[in-house]
Amino acid sequence: MSLEERLEKIRASKLQNQRETAIVLSAVEDTLRDEKHSQSPTAYFAALLALLGQAIVPSHGTINKDLASSVVYLLDLVVPHVPAALLRSKFPQILTSLAPAFTNQDAEAPLLRSSIGCLESLLVAQDAAAWAQPQNLISPRRAMAGLLTLASDQRPKVRKRAQEAITQVLKNPPPSPSLDHPAADMCAETALKTASDVLAVSSVKQRGGRDAAQKQHRPGLLHALQLVKTIASASGGWPSKKIEPLCEFLMVVSRSNNEYLAMGAFDVFEIMFTGMADQFSSSKLPRLMDAISELKPSQNDSQLLPPWLAVISRGYDVSAQISPKETFHKLPLLFGTVSESLSSASHNIRISASECLVSFLVNCIPDSVVAEPSIFDEKILGKLAQTAEDLLSVRYQAAWMEVFHIQAALLEVLKWRAYPLARNIVNTIGELRASDSFNGKKEADAVLGKAIQSMGPQAVLEILPLNLARSKTGQPGRAWLLPLLRDNVINTNLAHFRSEFVPLSEVMYQRVIDHGESEKTVEIKIFETIVHQTWALFPGYCNLPLDLVTAFDQGFAELLSNLLYSQPDLRSNICRGLQTLVESNQEILAVEAGEQEIRFRNRMTKADVQTNLDYLAQFAGNLLAVLFNVYSQTLPQHRGYILQCINGYLSITPEKQLLETFTRVTDMLGSSLHEIPSQPSSEEQQHQQQQPPKEPASDQMPPTSHTLMDLIITLSIYLPLQTFPHLLTLTSRILSLNQDPQLQKKAYKLISRLATSANGALALKTRNQDLQALLLSSAPTASAPARRDRLLAIATTIEHLPQADFHFIPSVLSEVVIATKEVNEKARTAAFDLLVLMGWKMNAGGTIEQAKILHMDASAPTVGASLEEFCTMVSAGLGGGTPHMVSASITSLTRILYEFHARLRRSVIEEFVSTIDLFLTSNNREIVRSCLGFTKVAITALPKEIVEPRLQTLVPGLLGWSKEHKSRFRAKVKHIFERMVRRFGVEVVGRYATEDGKKLIHNIVKTKERKKRKKSVAATAAGDEVDEDEQAKRKKRFQSEYEEAIYGSEDDDESNASRSSDDDAPPTKSSKRGKAAKGGKGTYIIEDPDEPLDLLSANALTHISTSKPVLFKPRGKTKAKTDVDGKLVFGTKDGGAGEDAEVDAMEMDEPGDDTTLEGGINAYVEAIRGRDAVQRGR
Repeated sequence: MSLEERLEKIRASKLQNQRETAIVLSAVEDTLRDEKHSQSPTAYFAALLALLGQAIVPSHGTINKDLASSVVYLLDLVVPHVPAALLRSKFPQILTSLAPAFTNQDAEAPLLRSSIGCLESLLVAQDAAAWAQPQNLISPRRAMAGLLTLASDQRPKVRKRAQEAITQVLKNPPPSPSLDHPAADMCAETALKTASDVLAVSSVKQRGGRDAAQKQHRPGLLHALQLVKTIASASGGWPSKKIEPLCEFLMVVSRSNNEYLAMGAFDVFEIMFTGMADQFSSSKLPRLMDAISELKPSQNDSQLLPPWLAVISRGYDVSAQISPKETFHKLPLLFGTVSESLSSASHNIRISASECLVSFLVNCIPDSVVAEPSIFDEKILGKLAQTAEDLLSVRYQAAWMEVFHIQAALLEVLKWRAYPLARNIVNTIGELRASDSFNGKKEADAVLGKAIQSMGPQAVLEILPLNLARSKTGQPGRAWLLPLLRDNVINTNLAHFRSEFVPLSEVMYQRVIDHGESEKTVEIKIFETIVHQTWALFPGYCNLPLDLVTAFDQGFAELLSNLLYSQPDLRSNICRGLQTLVESNQEILAVEAGEQEIRFRNRMTKADVQTNLDYLAQFAGNLLAVLFNVYSQTLPQHRGYILQCINGYLSITPEKQLLETFTRVTDMLGSSLHEIPSQPSSEEQQHQQQQPPKEPASDQMPPTSHTLMDLIITLSIYLPLQTFPHLLTLTSRILSLNQDPQLQKKAYKLISRLATSANGALALKTRNQDLQALLLSSAPTASAPARRDRLLAIATTIEHLPQADFHFIPSVLSEVVIATKEVNEKARTAAFDLLVLMGWKMNAGGTIEQAKILHMDASAPTVGASLEEFCTMVSAGLGGGTPHMVSASITSLTRILYEFHARLRRSVIEEFVSTIDLFLTSNNREIVRSCLGFTKVAITALPKEIVEPRLQTLVPGLLGWSKEHKSRFRAKVKHIFERMVRRFGVEVVGRYATEDGKKLIHNIVKTKERKKRKKSVAATAAGDEVDEDEQAKRKKRFQSEYEEAIYGSEDDDESNASRSSDDDAPPTKSSKRGKAAKGGKGTYIIEDPDEPLDLLSANALTHISTSKPVLFKPRGKTKAKTDVDGKLVFGTKDGGAGEDAEVDAMEMDEPGDDTTLEGGINAYVEAIRGRDAVQRGR
């Protein structure tokens, strides 16, 4: 912001605290105009400097507070814009004038902050000669001393402003050959002396006790640390000459029990290291690290050694960033020094030492050393490995768990260079892991896992052979290595799997076959497990193998194909391995990292990866044929992994082979379609409907046409454009067959699937008219199970619909509107989403040729697409001949109104509200239920000025259904009135209500007030967390804002109460008829109020009861009974006054209870059918 903008803000300000400043500014400007001076920064500076002498008189030490605050505030704004030469010449005068403000004890914080700002600008403008003047003169050093004093002031704003000024001064040194600011040494010395004095005072025992002294001086020590942190951040770490005393002070502070002090000390170290990370200040880092190294505490100092280790690990991390080679050369000495701490008896020291060593390994070994090490680098790596190996000696046994973490980090950093450097480490840990008495198997497994990732499985198995196929005496078997190999094999040689594990699998499988058909022994089961564990390694070996071109040949592909046919149990691992072969290489191609980084991490380049994919493409055709056959032989619940594998190889198959595969599959599908039985006659359909539904067998193979259609859906996104006419023809043929709903579903899924690929989306655009004709012609034969997928296919078509073909929307609109009343929830959701999509499409604009709409006159005009036109189309359904159509139209309008009410014209919305108002008087419950949903959305979402005039007719119409229990109309109406009262007020709503309606409104108000009182009591007792929890629960109840608007209620407790009251209804008529017909104990049907009982359902019998069902009510809290002395009373029948109205929470058995056989039977029936019984399926 420029100076003029800042001054203009003061002139235009209406704040009380800036009124005096505005007056002073006006006076200064009037003076400049009278003397015909330009209003430049220099002129302002001269005028304000003259006023400063009147406001502050240095000789008398008097201050005119009001005038001084305004003048200094304006000076703070002006001084940064004044030439530096003028500031240097006026420095003594300004410092002398401002001195009383700094020294006066009554100076207020605003005056001090402005004075500090002036001083900051003055000090930044000084040159090296001015900074060379001694502190006892009126010089910049003397001003800096004043800022340092204010930087420890008790007032937070003054302290913060002074520290900001010191930071700016130190960050802007005058031109000189020195790295540091001329005042940096003085600042560092002063800050360190202040902090040391405060620390000394806080450590002295006074009369108040040691804790009281520390508590009294702790804020001062925190402020002193903050000042040290400020200087460290501003001066490039810390002045070089003052590093040693600072480190000593910080190490003392870091051992404090106060976590804030310890954190403050570490923050200073962090700031120093960060400041020295740049090239300019990096020369200070060696001296700092030497100073920290010399301060190493005692080996058993559990307070000081952990923070020292943390500081030194961070320091060498920064050192490795600045000079990686030099730091790496120091690593063996550092590693040996720190590893000595692992022999300490303190657990904290061992943990800190292990973390420090892990930090050294991760940060101080450059990637270049691992990728291309010199002879000297190899020697250093050998020393590190030897030191890590020595940590497994008995001396460090107490720290073995920490040592394992260090060795895991070493193996991870060394990558493939870990072999043979870490051979002995792996051997020792493997022997420990094999011991039954060893307790650290989890940690040892982690180290061996890193060894498998880094060295590779071949190197690890050389050190620790499995000894399974040909075990030798004295050599234990290591089957426990197989799960470790499965989880950690990656980026290795596939040939090793062929040479090591394929023969092992054959040997074990042959032993299983030799056993024959007799009962399996434990040994045979172990052999089968080893076979499965062996092939579980295959996906890991296929994850970016280094020798794919040489190891994956025709013979190996044939072996895998035979196994896919012959051993179904191995199909999952083989398919995942084949899929990983493709996807792991494709992932490398998609990575945007540099070529050198990719080569270092994977030992491959993108060119190598592309060669691998081209090589695999040669096998794609034959592998796909095998996978297709295996897919057709596999049960549907086990096909997922095969389909994923097929997807992988389709992505690399050449176009010619794709076309050949597509032709073969479509020909087979065409042949299988002839085998579909013809549509049954009406008598056969009626007979089938009377039969109970059959559950599909889980072990039954689906028809061939289903399997082939799955393969075509998978193929579709990889096909070229010329195949799409054939696809549409095939889809049209399938959609005309309504004998097989599942096949129809797959055909509709094919249309949605096409939109997920670039070629498919292009085909949907270019052949959109053919797709429209296909969907319109297939509407009469669409089956109910395929409804959702058909709606998704229509949505896909509309997404790619040209603006000239908007006549398709009204052609399918009636079908979409009816679908909003579907029983299937997913179909309803798809219908609502499609309505919204249609609305947005119409809102974007286009043309509707009404002559092309089905059943429309050929002379119908062409109209423009708009949101209002779309609403008119939907509202046409309000004149439908069936209540179902009218209800669906109202529901659709409700969803459209909620989504687009901000974009619709007011006249259209008012017309909707008035129309639905008329339908509230209908006698059809289905229509009224939809009207209630519309009314609720209108009340909650529409502007007040639209809804309030309609309350005169809405309120009586709603009250007409307020006493209706069925379909929960009463609860719904009550919820609507809750929202209405909350939005429009009791008086407005009550103005149009009848007498009974006013009672309902009065009840709502009382319930709301009661709930508020309960909430306030709960909030007082438990804090604000109660409301937050309730809001979180409320948000979880609904999937969208529209659902909350339709089904949500202001008062959930009241909603539950109304539900329980609505549910408290007498048994159904069917239950009474059953009892009367038998003349004795009857049979009852337990019905859900929302859903009628489906007698054809498989679980219909669970709703039949021979005893009268007891409806559940929410159990309320009861007040405990006490006698006159306040003691609890149990099991009394006769209480005092008012006790008969309360239910005893604990009913005790008494001698008078019914102990007959009939009473026992009744008790049993009550236990299984009563209030406390557990009900299945409800």
